[in-house]
Amino acid sequence: MLPVSFLCRSEPPAELGTPAHSKPEMAMNSILNPDDIKKALDVFKAVDSFDHKRFFEMVGLKVKSADDVKKAFHILDADNSGFIEEEELKCVLKHFAPDGRDLTDKETKAFLQAADKDGDGKIGAEEFAALVRE
Repeated sequence: MLPVSFLCRSEPPAELGTPAHSKPEMAMNSILNPDDIKKALDVFKAVDSFDHKRFFEMVGLKVKSADDVKKAFHILDADNSGFIEEEELKCVLKHFAPDGRDLTDKETKAFLQAADKDGDGKIGAEEFAALVRE
């Protein structure tokens, strides 16, 4: 498992080898409208204000195709494990824009609890897609 400081970098090292990992925010901008991302990040700038349902709706992910939701999942899966773990959730907003804040422990745990339907402590692609569609 990679350290949180690595997972939360806005520009991970190129050796990860995938275009999504060269500049995560650029990858999200190819799926979502940058203005919508900025507006959503502004709304959730305050500590303990994050609401995943409202955020996914505001950035427009909720109405995107299954392929686009899957692309977003792979961007958020910073360590390419096939899952979004708690450490990756903490910095989820930074994958939408480099100036996104880290989620608090309370927000991270609530986000994980909402998505982790099988109780394995991480979010799989299907769980993420279901969460986005809520």
